Amino acid sequence: MQIEIEKVQNSDAFPQHVDVAVIGAGIVGTCTAYELARKGVSVALFEKGIVSGEQSGRNWGWVRQQNRDIHELALAMFSLRRWEELGTEVEADLGFRKTGILYATNNPADLSLWERWGVSARERGFHSEMQSAEQIWARTANSITRWLGGVWSPSDGRAEPNKAVPAIAEGAKRLGVSLHQNCAVRGLDIHDRRVAGVWTERGLVRTTRVVLAGGAWSSRFCRRHGIDLPIANIGGTALRTTAVAQIVEAGCLSTPGYALRRRVDGSYTLAVPGQGIVNIAPQSIRHVSKFRQMFRSNVAKKIKYRLNGLFLNGPEALGSWDFDQISPFEKIRILEQVPDPALLKVAISRLISDFPMLEGIQIAQAWGGMIDTSPDLVPVISRVPDLGGLIISSGFSGHGFALGPGAGRLTSELAMDETPFVDTDAFRLDRFGWGSNIRHPEMM
Repeated sequence: MQIEIEKVQNSDAFPQHVDVAVIGAGIVGTCTAYELARKGVSVALFEKGIVSGEQSGRNWGWVRQQNRDIHELALAMFSLRRWEELGTEVEADLGFRKTGILYATNNPADLSLWERWGVSARERGFHSEMQSAEQIWARTANSITRWLGGVWSPSDGRAEPNKAVPAIAEGAKRLGVSLHQNCAVRGLDIHDRRVAGVWTERGLVRTTRVVLAGGAWSSRFCRRHGIDLPIANIGGTALRTTAVAQIVEAGCLSTPGYALRRRVDGSYTLAVPGQGIVNIAPQSIRHVSKFRQMFRSNVAKKIKYRLNGLFLNGPEALGSWDFDQISPFEKIRILEQVPDPALLKVAISRLISDFPMLEGIQIAQAWGGMIDTSPDLVPVISRVPDLGGLIISSGFSGHGFALGPGAGRLTSELAMDETPFVDTDAFRLDRFGWGSNIRHPEMM
């Protein structure tokens, strides 16, 4: 089922030359273009489909710092501050509400993990509150389930994916960004191992700096230029319920069986955490050794594997193309991942089991999305060795929506050779190089 995204109009004039070309108008690419424009840089933002048409419009809408990989925490903390500022800056309601996030569990191992994480987080300036069984019971008073405990992060929030990215795109346009949807970038024009332009389906645009924020499609784009970007695309399923009374004070609730977010229209976005589908394809086979650590973790136990038409045509397929011919990105303008009907049933039944007052709640809409996932579940935000002018900002592993504003700031700094506001070592592309010891994923 197609998702409902607020529409953004293309810019009128098509550029011949810009300072920076940004590929991909999801949350990361759009925020990068916005931050570059704030610096007075001329920017063209290209999107093969529509603004926020793929995963940036299909995610849960959580804006969290809690339970991040510790290497992402500084980026998450900065991003949350930017989420608070952006609505005012772009003069639009992004659906952002600072209403807290609550995790609940009956597994003592979860509580130990969250407590250890909290110690490291406090050293970095983030504070959350471990919750006893009585405290969790008070925060989930409408539930019949008695949880062992949990963790509460009152400074975390939520936003509306179908509103936020289009609103930021409009704000970027007002600052001078040239936006072009249904205009795929087929590849890079390269001279002397430096970027000299981008080949779009409307012709060549000259530039010396390119940001690749193509989500699930980034790895295939890179491979066309001999750049190895190890990404496993995992298909997720989510749904929107019919409008119901608010059941918990937190804006978002995570349990072992489901995760939910209160929406501004009175409904909930609901999903089953960690569950997904990997479409078997040449790239996933080629990179299997780099994902060994991830697939040894609990993540692998929740993944299904399927062989379908994406083997030959999707973002992980093989094959090259000439820049004056139709590219794979034009053949699939918007990748519609079919939602898993089994997960939809499980999500609703588990929710009702905990909150019987919701008996009769219906699925108003369901959708799937493709999550670009890195081997250690931490994004690549990095210059590319041996190819001057190309910056990759991808592999956000389901964290891109919340991290988008911070990632946009960091990516814009790398693009303009500025001093990054956070340590970038954990985000380097070459951490996945041949013979590298890939870190075991810390947190989802």
